Amino acid sequence: MLSIFDLAALLLTLSALFGWLNRRFVRLPHSIGLLILGLLASLLLVLLDLLFPAQHLYEELTRALQQIDFTQVVMNGMLAFLLFAGALNLNLEAMRERAWPIALLALVATVISTAVVGAGLWGAAQAIGRPLPLSWALVFGALISPTDPVAVLSTLKNVDVPKALEIEMQGEALFNDGVGVVLFTILLGYAAGAGGGEHGTGEVVRLLVQEAAGGLLLGVITGYIAYRAMRAVGDFPVEVLITLALVAGTYAVAQKLGTSGPLAVVAAGLLVGDRAPRDAMSQRTQGYVSALWTLVDEVLNSVLFLLIGLEVLVLRFEVSAIILAAAAVPIVLAARAIAVAMPLLLVRWTDLFSARNLPFLTWAGVRGGISVALALSLPEVPDKPAILAATYAVVLFTIIVQGSTLGIVARRTLR
Repeated sequence: MLSIFDLAALLLTLSALFGWLNRRFVRLPHSIGLLILGLLASLLLVLLDLLFPAQHLYEELTRALQQIDFTQVVMNGMLAFLLFAGALNLNLEAMRERAWPIALLALVATVISTAVVGAGLWGAAQAIGRPLPLSWALVFGALISPTDPVAVLSTLKNVDVPKALEIEMQGEALFNDGVGVVLFTILLGYAAGAGGGEHGTGEVVRLLVQEAAGGLLLGVITGYIAYRAMRAVGDFPVEVLITLALVAGTYAVAQKLGTSGPLAVVAAGLLVGDRAPRDAMSQRTQGYVSALWTLVDEVLNSVLFLLIGLEVLVLRFEVSAIILAAAAVPIVLAARAIAVAMPLLLVRWTDLFSARNLPFLTWAGVRGGISVALALSLPEVPDKPAILAATYAVVLFTIIVQGSTLGIVARRTLR
């Protein structure tokens, strides 16, 4: 049994090794390269184990990975720090100017995509003779529809797009998690029969307000307290420590209050990132804070994408679910196209959206660790293997194929 330190050492060592190999030989974007190398290493170990079954070549690594609760590591560990790091450097004024497009993409598009994906996967399952209840198909739609903020922000680092469009994508990815998690919770209750039928329209609205509005309000309050505390001191180690405490404290309090932790840390990061550099941090402090959160972002991103690749070793997919997983990829892609097109119809009389951006917005709908974490958190029901296989297929396709070709799509579709 490996200790927590041993596990951390293993993941950091593999991240550094694969990062070096990618930079030296493969030359893919860092996160995509780590994911692919981790996946290839996993598949190679599986293949070697099939060829030499008596050797148990990957048994030790598999046991180590089984000690890691992926859902807990992502949702209650990495996510808070990654979201804060992403929000800290965003332009709050630019996001205010694009508030309506961001809100429509984060709320309306997520709901539409959930319904379309759910209906599409249910129909595909019936067609291939692998029935999947509509309730569980909708659960899959809810967990796969929100674009992953970590994956999107990581992908955008390597793509040159107009600033307004970049702001919309960043804002959508940062804010649609609250909507997605609420939908996931409600639909999971219906599917599992855990009192989900009690959620009427009023209850759904209440949950949305509690999760989304409550999380945003909490983040504004804690962010403002942190900003005032930083303004009252001029010592950079203390101010750096305040930012770390802000993230961990805000996320922990949000969980206790039943509000959205991701939205809370995003709101806190936007407020601190907007106000603190103006009158609360010296140039020296800004340098240290920026360096710290850039480092946190890069290290945690590296470990997360490596984990996604290595998780193949511990996941067990049913053969019958592979075909359904393959069908899920075009279904999710089509749902994304429909979901981003609908807001265009709603505001077609304004210049907030442009039809020429639709191909890029569709292809930029990258999913990542959050979808995998939600799928792994499902109860052990007969339909879980199929949902997990479909989730993994979509995540791998969006990160590897869409993420690596997004620059080409941008150059051909954006003017």
